[in-house]
Amino acid sequence: MIPKVFKEVIDLGDGREISIETGKLAKQAHGSVVVQSGKCMMLCTVVSNYEQKDLPFLPLTVDYREKFAAAGRYPGGFFKREARPSDGEVLTMRLVDRVLRPLFPKDYSAETQVMIQLMSHDEDVMPDAMAGLAASAAIQLSDFPFECAISEARVGRVNGEFVINPTRAQLAESDIDMMIGASADSVMMVEGEMDEISEEEMTEAIKFAHEAIKLQIEAQHRLADAFGRKEVREYDRAVENESLAKKVHDMAYDKVYAVAKAGSSKQERTTAFANIKDEVKASFSEEELEEYGGLVSDYYRKAEKAAVRDLTLNEGLRLDGRKTDEVRDIWCEIDYLPSVHGSAIFTRGETQALATVTLGTSREANKIDMPSYEGEESFYLHYNFPPFCTGEARPIRGTSRREVGHGNLAQRGLKGMVPDDCPYTVRIVSEVLESNGSSSMATVCAGTMAMMDAGIQMKKPVSGIAMGLISDAKSGKYAVLSDILGDEDHLGDMDFKVTGTADGITACQMDIKVKGLGYEILVSALKQAREGRLHILEKLTDTIAKPREDVKEYAPKMVSVRIKNEFIGALIGPGGKVIQELQKETGCTIVINEDPVTEEGIVEILGTGREGIDKVLAKIDSITFKPEVGSVYEVKVIKMLDFGAVVEYLDAPGNEVLLHVSELAWERTENVSDVVNMGDKFDVKYFGLDKRTRKDKVSRKALMDKPEGYVAPKPRENNDRGRDNRGSRDSRGRDDRDRKPRENRD
Repeated sequence: MIPKVFKEVIDLGDGREISIETGKLAKQAHGSVVVQSGKCMMLCTVVSNYEQKDLPFLPLTVDYREKFAAAGRYPGGFFKREARPSDGEVLTMRLVDRVLRPLFPKDYSAETQVMIQLMSHDEDVMPDAMAGLAASAAIQLSDFPFECAISEARVGRVNGEFVINPTRAQLAESDIDMMIGASADSVMMVEGEMDEISEEEMTEAIKFAHEAIKLQIEAQHRLADAFGRKEVREYDRAVENESLAKKVHDMAYDKVYAVAKAGSSKQERTTAFANIKDEVKASFSEEELEEYGGLVSDYYRKAEKAAVRDLTLNEGLRLDGRKTDEVRDIWCEIDYLPSVHGSAIFTRGETQALATVTLGTSREANKIDMPSYEGEESFYLHYNFPPFCTGEARPIRGTSRREVGHGNLAQRGLKGMVPDDCPYTVRIVSEVLESNGSSSMATVCAGTMAMMDAGIQMKKPVSGIAMGLISDAKSGKYAVLSDILGDEDHLGDMDFKVTGTADGITACQMDIKVKGLGYEILVSALKQAREGRLHILEKLTDTIAKPREDVKEYAPKMVSVRIKNEFIGALIGPGGKVIQELQKETGCTIVINEDPVTEEGIVEILGTGREGIDKVLAKIDSITFKPEVGSVYEVKVIKMLDFGAVVEYLDAPGNEVLLHVSELAWERTENVSDVVNMGDKFDVKYFGLDKRTRKDKVSRKALMDKPEGYVAPKPRENNDRGRDNRGSRDSRGRDDRDRKPRENRD
């Protein structure tokens, strides 16, 4: 039986379309769609178990994978099978998860999976921009308790015009690369990088993307209506006890408010809140706790959240005693680690990051091998968040998705300020040593100083700040918080990280937890963020005002030279012999790449000593040296012969040429040593290839004044000894002695 297919089309307004269809594939999933644009096709399936788990959170898994077959390629490595997700896939998973998760009920705890896979790739379509659309469309066809449809879109700006879901080629020319996730009513997520744009420009980009998202949501509704909406499933909802909630609130609220107002440290505050919670629980009997223990804890958390939020809205004070626009105390230090290429410590309140910089050749570039993109990163940043930084002991199971996401944000904030002509591959590693909010922004600040300490000539220094929001829909009150704490992140309505220079924004990441956040609040938050960012930037430049003029003494120096394609083989040598011996002799690392446009060889020389680099450069000069006809060069005698002297070009050691005895002087020279000796240095003129000998011809006498009355000497007599024994030649030039008798010929 041929399945019935339901399909909706979204017009992007410039000749491109996105289609959503269902009914053909993966029909046992609770919802499945195929999203297509051009030749790019993605399958998204959603499944949620009907049994609730006894968990205080939603066990939601968003999995995004790009199949290598989609691009007609094989997976790399020995085992030809897709394995762990790449960083690019993890980042897409996070983008989708951050928008979906808040729209499930807080008391829904069934195991839920959203699986998205790229099945067909199109070079002109970036699939990650459609992952959020696919996920939401599939959920709309299910019976999940899900609040409303959402979608995501990428926005770029090319030649001053905004573009939805630009191609990779368009993105290369764009000064904005932002992903926006939203419902029809509210923007929920923003993440991206920019080329020092203003707060107003960023807001306009978000508005533009939101209008496109609304069209995508309408298409989802049409598809769900045509397919037939399912009745929302029933599940075991959390038990509510209003009288218990009031009792816990009355017991805890004032005490929490007092602790919050005291402006204590994280550890003191955490201990005080824990004691209040214990007192509340102690007021209940064992029987009551057995029956309502979970609810008591939930209602205490609500009372604590309400007290802290009210303190900020009513008095403009925060947990650590700061006002809403104050930034925590900052101290910085550079050159902390004695043997690394660059290092810096950035400490803001109870958050601390130690960043290191390592410099290398293009061989150390980060290889990106995904079906949708292959390339290299010559600047990359790794972020580590060990458990001790929050005073915890927990299992370490490799790099977490959070670490990948925070590292990517910091990398995007900094990479635009690395100069285009930077010869190095630059790797930054940030170790978070203490954390109480905005450790990714501390990484940006520490990374800026570490690069300047390493001698990377940054275009401009970059700082970062994490902003928060507390709002009350009933009263209309709101407070934008600068440099938020970890607790403020959990209890607030917005987590907004922004990085930038003194002239504009370079990257941002925003998660909004309330509906209908007005653009006026967003603009207010952005402007307050700019003030905080500039304050932090001043602290950084007080520590190190400008990059070191050169890399450190023990750090590698990089020199790049270009050579013609014809010399690459000579520099490498047979089996790599020349380049290997040169690296061994000089202690330098030598990497040769080919320019795909000019086909020239780009030679990178990395070494800690200038002497070794100079030896490599001299060898390259020697290999690539070609004298020009009519030019004068200084040479040195390195060998004496009867018929001339072998001389070496001083500008290109190793390049030798014969200076014939007849070109030593105007006078007839019987002995070469009468004119020059070993080690003598003098100038010669280059005449190109001699037509008779087909060898390079140089002359010393051509640079000397010809004597008056000069008569050219007679040429030397040929040595004709033995000529008589050769016999005469016939008309065809054969010696008569070589002629065979006629009878012996074949």
